[in-house]
Amino acid sequence: MEGRGPSSCARWRRRKEARPAEILTAALASFAERGFAATRLEDVAARAGVTKGTLYLYFRSKEELFKAVVRQSLVPSIARGEAIVAQSDEPSIALIERLLLEWAKLGTTPLSAIPKLILTEAGNFPELARFYHQEVVQRSMALFQAVLRRGVERGEFRPLDGELVTRCLVAPLLLAMLWRHSFEAHAKGTLDISALCRTHIDLLKHGLTRGRPKNAATATEESEVSHEPAR
Repeated sequence: MEGRGPSSCARWRRRKEARPAEILTAALASFAERGFAATRLEDVAARAGVTKGTLYLYFRSKEELFKAVVRQSLVPSIARGEAIVAQSDEPSIALIERLLLEWAKLGTTPLSAIPKLILTEAGNFPELARFYHQEVVQRSMALFQAVLRRGVERGEFRPLDGELVTRCLVAPLLLAMLWRHSFEAHAKGTLDISALCRTHIDLLKHGLTRGRPKNAATATEESEVSHEPAR
């Protein structure tokens, strides 16, 4: 039998190096379509163009495969957000807008199926829920809370409960992702996630930021008008 030539070996090495990424892409597509419980490793392997035995060389179980999908696909987005917050000196409300719109892009990709998957299957797979809460939810909330604290310290935001406000900040993103994978097929048209976030941000600007301070004359005039008897 003739041995592999240099070009054949190079292609084989490139193929081997690409396998983990190909498996993760296939796994994400399978999880998005079927959920965690219904996804079978042999289906993921077939979708990735490898044998089930090859898949096991890289990932020991379906749980490890799911964790790898989250770490390779979602966690880097959080890390980029953390870097943006650490380096940015822009107004805090603009920073929140930047983060929300950046994450809104994920809502148009297969990654948007993961929150629904976690919410629907957390009871049957508590270890996955704990993993997701620690690596995604807690880090995401800490990121937004840091921006809110900065805004309060700078006098840009009024005093507020950072944890509760953070939940309000991310709620539209979660809604949009759940909508896409639950009701969009039965609704008229698609939900524009970016437009939803921009509307949400417009409401935030009036709810989070401090109003323009009133001068004494304006305050007096408004007080007189409010106490003027009705005619």
